[in-house]
Amino acid sequence: MSIVRKYSVRVLLGLLITAGISCADEKTSSLPVSSTSSESLDNEHPSLILTKAGVDKIRENLGSVPLFDTSLAAVKSEVDAEIAAGIETPIPKDYSGGYTHARHKKNFLILQKAGVLYQILDDEKYAIYIKDMLFQYEAMYKTLPKHPQTRSYARGKLFWQCLNDSNWLVYVSQAYDCVYNYLSAQERETLETNLFRPFADYISIENPQFYNRVHNHSTWGNAAVGMIGLVMNDKELIDRALYGIKGAGLQTGEKDNDGGFIYNKDGKAGFLANLEEPFSPDGYYTEGPYYQRYAMYPFLIFAEGLHNVKPEYKIFEHKDSVLLKSVNALLNLSDADGEFFPLNDGQKGMSYYSRELVTAVDIAYQYGGNNQGLLSIAEKQNKVLLDDSGLAVALGVKNGEAKPFEKKSINLTDGPDGKQGGVGILRYGNEDITLVFKYAAQGLSHGHYDKLSFSLYEREEEVLQDYGLARFVNIEQKGGGNYLKENTTWAKQTIAHNTLTINETSHFNGSYEIGSKHHSQLYLFDAENEAIQVVSAKETNAYGGIEMHRTLVMIKDDSFEKPYVLDIMKVLATENNQYDLPYYFMGQLMQTNFDYKTPNTLKALGAKNGYQHLYVEGVGTTTSPNAKILFLNEGKFYSLTTATNKTDKLYFTRIGATDPEFNLRRDAAFMIRRNNTKNTVFVSAIESHGGYSPVSEFAVNSNSSISEVNVVLDTAAYTGIRITDVNGTSRLFILANNTTSKDKSHSVTINNNEHQWTGAYYFK
Repeated sequence: MSIVRKYSVRVLLGLLITAGISCADEKTSSLPVSSTSSESLDNEHPSLILTKAGVDKIRENLGSVPLFDTSLAAVKSEVDAEIAAGIETPIPKDYSGGYTHARHKKNFLILQKAGVLYQILDDEKYAIYIKDMLFQYEAMYKTLPKHPQTRSYARGKLFWQCLNDSNWLVYVSQAYDCVYNYLSAQERETLETNLFRPFADYISIENPQFYNRVHNHSTWGNAAVGMIGLVMNDKELIDRALYGIKGAGLQTGEKDNDGGFIYNKDGKAGFLANLEEPFSPDGYYTEGPYYQRYAMYPFLIFAEGLHNVKPEYKIFEHKDSVLLKSVNALLNLSDADGEFFPLNDGQKGMSYYSRELVTAVDIAYQYGGNNQGLLSIAEKQNKVLLDDSGLAVALGVKNGEAKPFEKKSINLTDGPDGKQGGVGILRYGNEDITLVFKYAAQGLSHGHYDKLSFSLYEREEEVLQDYGLARFVNIEQKGGGNYLKENTTWAKQTIAHNTLTINETSHFNGSYEIGSKHHSQLYLFDAENEAIQVVSAKETNAYGGIEMHRTLVMIKDDSFEKPYVLDIMKVLATENNQYDLPYYFMGQLMQTNFDYKTPNTLKALGAKNGYQHLYVEGVGTTTSPNAKILFLNEGKFYSLTTATNKTDKLYFTRIGATDPEFNLRRDAAFMIRRNNTKNTVFVSAIESHGGYSPVSEFAVNSNSSISEVNVVLDTAAYTGIRITDVNGTSRLFILANNTTSKDKSHSVTINNNEHQWTGAYYFK
């Protein structure tokens, strides 16, 4: 007997109306009941994401859980509109963003949603829609050649790359699970023989260069094969998903033409290897938050399927519950508006409002001990999954159990053992000021050559930016929606970041193979005292014979309106070099304390390694011990004060040179160039102050509170910086360069004054 028949028709319709859902068939007085055979009823379906017990509970709560009901109503409206429009499965021909690509993507998203609607509402029209579309794909796939676009290293059939084909199978597996018992045994046999098994074989056995590696691409492939294997109860497919293809002929270190991926590292492949290698014990994903967001869907949705169908794998406990930790890590890698920091290849604007993070939050809540902070994120997302985990979240919100998800200062390690660098985040207050310091590993093919780079935020606004990626995702007019050549020539290059470039050459000479062998080393992370927080790391491999040691200090001084940041870059070299340190500031330049000249004709700063994309808009020098710029961004004033030598050149640059197709943003930077120098220290202070209202037309506290920043001590053992405010009050910061022991006592003399302290640094 259908579960829906437990309710009277009047009661059920009332519940659906309360949820904002109209009856699908107004000509009948009751909801249609699915047709099933007695044979198929013996099979446990749905069981992958939705479960039979979960469907029971969802139906019992329909109309009484607002967040779930709202989500259900929105999905029903979307799917009903697609059903009314009719099914279309065009012959593939386009790149990302093109019509056929977008249509097949829409199809797999709608199929998954139609499946859950069929289970929750028991309305046969959704099962019919899924069945009809699946058989259209079955008829097409039997003779479908490789995709006509040849750009990818692993061409798909429905899409231009196997990655998107894998997306399709991950979602469609869920739809198939939901209608499994609706279909006859013969129909299932036809679909599995002509569509699902050949599809799984194509993205795995026929494309081992895609499937058998450690990368987000392979995670999607592994999940796709594993999820259809779970629905079909096919052990061989499940094992292939978990452990990869054996005997695929890929050697450790083998590369492809898509950026030098490492395959089969240490002889491992498959879903479990992708859990082990890219994730640190803290849950940081080495490719960066943008791709962590993208990979979270296959990671968590396949994990949930394994948990439900094969609980003996204890997948949520794997590697000390790293998947559940990863959700917390990813949420911490976002600004006050929930947008992810664009580390490595990352599109700005991607946030925890994405569908992948709705999935991540719901699953992490259900299987991660009901973290009530996640409920506050779900409230902001204002939607939940239409499954067991989504109902759990919606019930938690309904019952008033949500607590704020507090993002505090945090150090996230990188590497499978947590010993390959990391990302340090310093936060003051309620994300009033946030500093993101990257000292991580290369980050696989999506990594940038930006050791010891940082970015700065005030609430949700960028102050000093990371460029992110050079790509217009799914916008066909820009390179078919794919990565642009400028991603390599600009976005990945060192000069595109707020870090040190030496001799106009990128870190590791821009070599993926070399960069993948090395990582920076954390020197110090101390955020115990919110008034003075420190993160510090060293990089010794980016340039041969040169050590870079960068220390960033967030200081809240009562003499200042807001916290300011002290940036110390100490360089030890064996010979003279040219050093370039840029700050990519957002907003409009207001004032400088030095003279500069602007050229009549804009020319590029250099010829390669990203320099060819920087116009020189101004060049200045100063005999003052400090250079200062003042800029205005989003109604707030910012000042950057940097200690200078009289031989330093001060550049104003702007991105956009050698860019005939206008693929790059025209953002500005202030750069300090120090030439013919061996050992040196760059020191700057960045402060936020005051504001301007275009309505009142008043500027408040528009001037810097810092008078000078000076290097007063620089030895192998210690670096001392004096910060003097406009009232003449000085503060002294001294870093011990060789030990961070909290018990170590230090004593240094500066200008005949002795300073003693215990620990890694002194501030007074």
